[in-house]
Amino acid sequence: MFSIGDFAQYGRVSARMLRHYDAIGLLRPARTDPVSGYRFYEAAQLARLNRIIALKDLGFSLQQVRAILAEEVSVPELRGMLRLRRAELEASLTAARARLAQVEARLRTIESEGRMSADDVVVKRTDTVLLAELSGIAAGYGPEDIGPVIQPLYGELCRRLEEAGVTPAGPGLAYYEDAPEASEASEASAAPAAPDAPAAPERAGRPRTGTGEGRPAGPGGKAAAGGDAIVVHAGLVITPEALAKAGVTSDGPSGPGPGPGPGPGPGPGPGPGFDVVTLPGLDCAATVVHHGPMSRILPTAQNLAHWIDANGYRSAGYARELYLECPPDQEKWVTELQEPVVRA
Repeated sequence: MFSIGDFAQYGRVSARMLRHYDAIGLLRPARTDPVSGYRFYEAAQLARLNRIIALKDLGFSLQQVRAILAEEVSVPELRGMLRLRRAELEASLTAARARLAQVEARLRTIESEGRMSADDVVVKRTDTVLLAELSGIAAGYGPEDIGPVIQPLYGELCRRLEEAGVTPAGPGLAYYEDAPEASEASEASAAPAAPDAPAAPERAGRPRTGTGEGRPAGPGGKAAAGGDAIVVHAGLVITPEALAKAGVTSDGPSGPGPGPGPGPGPGPGPGPGFDVVTLPGLDCAATVVHHGPMSRILPTAQNLAHWIDANGYRSAGYARELYLECPPDQEKWVTELQEPVVRA
């Protein structure tokens, strides 16, 4: 027999907690001295105490713990509960970190207002590129919406390119456009979601221009009107020679092919599992280089917006993101924003 103090020490709980468990009938002492009222416990009772603490730490109330223990929960069942609770906590931590990152980005935006040099922005034409890409739908245009969509797309695209034997010839390039209208989307609702069946906006009659149909927008800083969904295109620069070397042919209906112009052409067949797209260059793009993770793109994007407005331009669509350097440490990422602009 152990005194309540010794038993509390072995169980890594307080004596006050043990008295409370006794009072509510959750863990009775093995013996209570009728004269002194002292409580005594047996070593075998540590097993029940461990279950109580484990269930309590999993988020169950003491009333729920009593009901669960009455059903004599097994160790495998406890393990299953632990796995479920761990997944829930990890999801909460991920969401909390994302919120903190966005708060930090907003703070950086406030701190950097008006400090962007005109030398940081370059207005130029961009080249037409051939892309292997996968597409998906994001709920909005903020980093918190884009990130969870684009990251798995790039992971899956790299896997499929490696599987097909196609070696990328250049950096990643992401571009965005408005998602199809609700009526159009419902017609395509029977199709599998990305990345197994990448979204192809031109199937719903929309051009793959990445312009957002004239609605001014920029990464993180200028969300789509009304929080509309956004088509996210995650691409990697490739060459026709790389496709030919890998024996990949384009004979499907899913998108512009590797022809010389931007018009619709053949897409991939069932083999490669990715779209081959000729993305036209931008005639006039205001470009700026962002250093660091994309979760902190907001200050750079909004500073670019200030420059565009101050220099007699207006946005002509969603900015593209050219990933110049993407080492494992995201703090060392280098990304060029390419926002299509026209004279105001």
